[in-house]
Amino acid sequence: MPTLSRLHVRRLREVWRSAGWPCQDGVEAELLAAGLLERLREADGRERLRVTDAGVAALAQGLARNRAALGPHEALVARVAAQMQRAGRVVYTGLMLRAPLAGDVPDRVRWVQARPDVFSIRHTTREDALQPVVHEIKVRRADLLADLRLPDKRAAYLALAGECWYVLAEGIGEPGEVPPECGVMIAGSAGLEVARPAPARALKLPFDTWMALARAVPLAPPDDDGQRRLGDEQAD
Repeated sequence: MPTLSRLHVRRLREVWRSAGWPCQDGVEAELLAAGLLERLREADGRERLRVTDAGVAALAQGLARNRAALGPHEALVARVAAQMQRAGRVVYTGLMLRAPLAGDVPDRVRWVQARPDVFSIRHTTREDALQPVVHEIKVRRADLLADLRLPDKRAAYLALAGECWYVLAEGIGEPGEVPPECGVMIAGSAGLEVARPAPARALKLPFDTWMALARAVPLAPPDDDGQRRLGDEQAD
């Protein structure tokens, strides 16, 4: 079986989950030549594509390879990001942001660097309806405990978002350990479960954050989320 690029796997997925109308481009030609797609002739003369058994096996192999390439932390970041995208939000990962915090001197602002695992805003043209949200991902108990000793980090997140959530891998901590200004989700095998809602606050994005978003590229939708199914609310 040939080793497929991400682009080839994505095209196989698109054909698998669609009516299979041809694009007649180079990717399609390569998949046809490899025997992973086949052409079907409709009664009216139109041509359709179908994924062959070999194509199904290659698709499954590509999915397994992509999942294996992710570490536990990156995999959970991807799950949370996909759920935010399903909720219609614009999602960023790996952002480096500056957050304004109160300084030791009255009326003096000090700036703190923050790098939220997942930062998202609503897809809207109204500034007052953006509802920025931060999700901090923890998959190891030691990392969670170390993070809880950093009040400036949480304060920075709360300065950048109207809601801040801790997403904990199942078994590494209890909701009561997380400060009450943050919500808690538990990531189990069945999906992401809200253990305690995050207090929601109205917040206007700082200008620095706007500039960081303007320079950044939002996360592309996951390959297997091209045609969202009704009732599919959980990230895989």
